[in-house]
Amino acid sequence: MQQQAKGLKRGLSARHIRFMALGSAIGTGLFYGSASAIQMAGPAVLLAYLIGGAAVFMVMRALGEMAVHNPVSGSFGQYASTYLGPMAGFILGWTYAFEMVIVGMADVTAFGIYMGFWFPEVARWIWVLGIVSVIGGLNLCNVKVFGEMEFWLSLLKVAAIVAMILGGFGIMLFGISTATPGAETGISNLWSHGGFMPNGASGLIASFAVVMFAFGGIEIIGVTAGEAKDPQHVLPKAINAVPLRILLFYVLTLLVLMSIYPWQQIGSQGSPFVQIFDNLGISSAATILNIVVISAAVSAINSDIFGAGRMMYGLAQQGQAPKGFGQLSRHGVPWMTVVVMSAALLGGVLLNYLIPENVFMLIASIATFATVWVWLMILVTQVAMRRSMSPEEVAQLKFPVPFWPYAPMAAIAFMAFIFGVLGYFPDTQAALIVGVVWIALLVIAYLLWVKPAAGQAAQVSRDLSLSHR
Repeated sequence: MQQQAKGLKRGLSARHIRFMALGSAIGTGLFYGSASAIQMAGPAVLLAYLIGGAAVFMVMRALGEMAVHNPVSGSFGQYASTYLGPMAGFILGWTYAFEMVIVGMADVTAFGIYMGFWFPEVARWIWVLGIVSVIGGLNLCNVKVFGEMEFWLSLLKVAAIVAMILGGFGIMLFGISTATPGAETGISNLWSHGGFMPNGASGLIASFAVVMFAFGGIEIIGVTAGEAKDPQHVLPKAINAVPLRILLFYVLTLLVLMSIYPWQQIGSQGSPFVQIFDNLGISSAATILNIVVISAAVSAINSDIFGAGRMMYGLAQQGQAPKGFGQLSRHGVPWMTVVVMSAALLGGVLLNYLIPENVFMLIASIATFATVWVWLMILVTQVAMRRSMSPEEVAQLKFPVPFWPYAPMAAIAFMAFIFGVLGYFPDTQAALIVGVVWIALLVIAYLLWVKPAAGQAAQVSRDLSLSHR
């Protein structure tokens, strides 16, 4: 484990890690996917974000307990191997990489849609191809360069969200009406168009598929453990600060959006942010916001490639991925994983070419399966770690999970409930099928290739030790 930490450069400071997590989680889910969630649940989507946010906070605390206790690259993939067995670590690590590929596809798709706001005549797949090439190149730089770029990109969108929230409250306060005749701005929009929960409990439950997708990527904090400066101090600060800020941004932003404009008219033709300000007649604001949502998508794609790459590097160190994934460039970057991730994201180019209309919901729901599976495994791993520890060892934990064992158990039950949601609603059933097939393929791959290879390596090691005697 020490060798891995030496291989990767510890170039990420507290602000880098904090903004990387913000960058990963505040992106396509808020700027684009929120429109789909609003259409399903109406104003009650605010409840879905609060409930989902509480569950995600417990995931982060579970991950934080393990990462502070043992800060290694590959993070939760290695913890699962240690406390649940090598197969669990293999499945978790590769499902996280799969999650990052799928979330990355959603992000590059959104990027193509945003560029269409200015250049409607240019095919979407051309933009997708361009951004994958640029971000792939940036990820080959030193990790500090990556962290610095991510910091500024994330800072831009956080500043834009704060400005959007303050501007929205200003619009409501001064009573600027929308472009739609007869429509009014104000908090009454939350209940005057069919009530607070216009589509009933089923609409609220259905929205969880998109809501949980929106929080996806926040677990990248754990992946940074192997490259964080002073992880025992940096990680707890980031884990405590980030989920609350993300929740605040999502809830306040959507509150403002649905107060400015009736929820039924928040469509998914482009970002709802841009649409609303465009309909208010503030055309320059729409242009500025489009720049912001484009930078948000770029930032999220950046984090996706980084997260999957570092996880595959950790898997290679354990013999659960091709050895080439463990090779570092002179900058201390696992360059092969960056190349593989960039190539995988080109699948987004193909999907945008074949099914430009339906691609986002399909990708988002598959990403939700992968994301929730990763979170569930993190929670279960933390429970297994606690059960393997003596009371004295538990007492020495520097960043223990709060409300043990009730809060982690409630979070585990909630993640299982989300799988039920994916299976119940027709729009997301395909995602559950894809997810189950993916897990089954990983089990087969482990049994056919990884386990026999591990057995052979162990035998060689035993033979060498015997010959030295």
